[in-house]
Amino acid sequence: MLLRVIIFLILSLSNSYGENLKNCEWDNRKGVPCIVISKTPNTSSFSEGSVSKIVINREQIEKSGAIDVIDVLNYIDGIDLKQNGQRGQLTSLFMRGTNSNHTLVLLNGIAINDQSTTQGLHNFGQDFIQTIQQIEIYKGPSGAHFGPSAIGGAINFVTAIDYVNKFSFSGHNSKNNSIDTNYTKIMDNGWHLNFKGSNSNNKTNSARYGGKENDSAKNYQVNINAEKWVYDNIKINSTVYARRTKTNYDSSSSDESGFAHDKMYVTQLGLNKLTKNSENMLTLHHNHYNREYDEGGYFDWYNSHSTVLKAERRIKPIEKISYGYGIEYKYDSGSFTNAGSWSSPAARGNVDNFGFFANSGYKFSNDTILSFYGRGDNHKTTGFNSTYKVNLTKFFGKFKLGLTQSTGLRNPSLYELYGSNGRTDAYKHVANPDADPEKSRTNELKVKYSFNDSLSFENTFYRSFIEDALLYDSSFKGGSGYTNNKSDLKQDGIESNIVFKNNNQKFSIYNTISSSKQTDGSHQLNRPDSTYGVSYDVNINNSFFGPFSINYNYKHYGKSFDFAPTVTKVDSTDIMNLSLSKNINIGVLSFNMSNLLDEAYQRPHGYTQNGRQIRFDFKSLF
Repeated sequence: MLLRVIIFLILSLSNSYGENLKNCEWDNRKGVPCIVISKTPNTSSFSEGSVSKIVINREQIEKSGAIDVIDVLNYIDGIDLKQNGQRGQLTSLFMRGTNSNHTLVLLNGIAINDQSTTQGLHNFGQDFIQTIQQIEIYKGPSGAHFGPSAIGGAINFVTAIDYVNKFSFSGHNSKNNSIDTNYTKIMDNGWHLNFKGSNSNNKTNSARYGGKENDSAKNYQVNINAEKWVYDNIKINSTVYARRTKTNYDSSSSDESGFAHDKMYVTQLGLNKLTKNSENMLTLHHNHYNREYDEGGYFDWYNSHSTVLKAERRIKPIEKISYGYGIEYKYDSGSFTNAGSWSSPAARGNVDNFGFFANSGYKFSNDTILSFYGRGDNHKTTGFNSTYKVNLTKFFGKFKLGLTQSTGLRNPSLYELYGSNGRTDAYKHVANPDADPEKSRTNELKVKYSFNDSLSFENTFYRSFIEDALLYDSSFKGGSGYTNNKSDLKQDGIESNIVFKNNNQKFSIYNTISSSKQTDGSHQLNRPDSTYGVSYDVNINNSFFGPFSINYNYKHYGKSFDFAPTVTKVDSTDIMNLSLSKNINIGVLSFNMSNLLDEAYQRPHGYTQNGRQIRFDFKSLF
């Protein structure tokens, strides 16, 4: 019934504007689109320009020689990663100093964080990059755009159609290699059908520092996309995405047994309608996680399902005003069986959340825009909570000034609410169905100066407070669990970027100075106070070698606090990657060297990271 009401609402409102646009930007009937057009949720024409957004497209991913998502995100300022060992191992991401569960992860704009994990965080170590078409990074509270859990920001994986048919092989040796393929067919009946598939194998050193075995990770991905214009102004599209990653892991350097088998399946169906004065989108989404852990011969299982129905409408600008609105309903269910790690009884639970949102942009003049975004969420256990974002963007000649105040929200995950039906000793998890949501408030100032069309300098200053943080308590109700902490969290930072670019090259230097502490002054772990780096991408046409490209990335991670084995400040780290690509008669040949200096480091302490690795890649187009 709800679905029928939403469809009727969207179509009836759209028809009220009559005449269709004949040449809309996402109309791919008149040619083959080679780029992904992506719009941030809960924005409109004037307000979208105030969104802080980094887009990494398929071409950039391939030029970097990336194998997994970590290879890409490692070199983004304001993002710190912690991986428990080699490729494929558990990986946490800290955006602008917030906790690892404060970054919302999305697939085509719909949240996919696994609610059966301890705090609803996303394991980035499971995400390999071969079938992902584009990555979008949103730094800073984004709850008004995406909903709960985006306190630190959001990362959106895009799985759009790739119209370049290809087959690729990448290898370091017989135990470290990957293959992937992409094929798209435009049918006579108007359907655009796309298939992507990949397989990656990795076997390197022990995940634990000092371990003696070689741990392995195997990843499989399948992505199927389809779209068609069913009427002159209505397009339908669908996405099926599945990945399976099996990883060996070590409990310690002496106990090197155990594995994790992580499976995720996603289905999306979308309906888009464009009229003279509006753009309307309806999306139905379902994702399923199935995780299995071997704990010394005993198995733990974690399962979760999420179903989302989302409708959004953008109105074309009316003189100086643009606006939009929408609704989103999300239902999460999960079950947990701890047969090995805690021998705890099986547990299950469910929550739902209904959200509604709106935005408007007012263009005072050609150099001044005021944007407002608001969202309300009614959650099963925490009730009604709201988030908002206000931005003023002003141009003073070559200067661009942006002032933003925004709020964020994270509701407790299924595991925090229902993670155990009982306990047998003080080590068992105790569920907390009365947990309150975490809330944040952030002020941000952004200043950008463009010397000319090629050279620019940008500074971003931010200060964020997180209240009622849900933190682990080893003495909660006689056991251990997650409860709202009276000591709030505070993040401060400055992000600086100098960018030079022209038709053939892009060169950037970045630096981040940040502080992440509890209000009692204690430091948050695994968050360095300073990072800086260099990124360089150039296309060269040499008279002897012909055309080729070079991609270079370097990042310095400053000292940070970690358990080593007590809380100690650990050494800094320097990592760099170099990739070279050249077009040849039968395809593209690439050379990639990761961890160029072969630096031996642990992040976090006790876990070995990948050493220097040289890979060759061949891509054949057909």
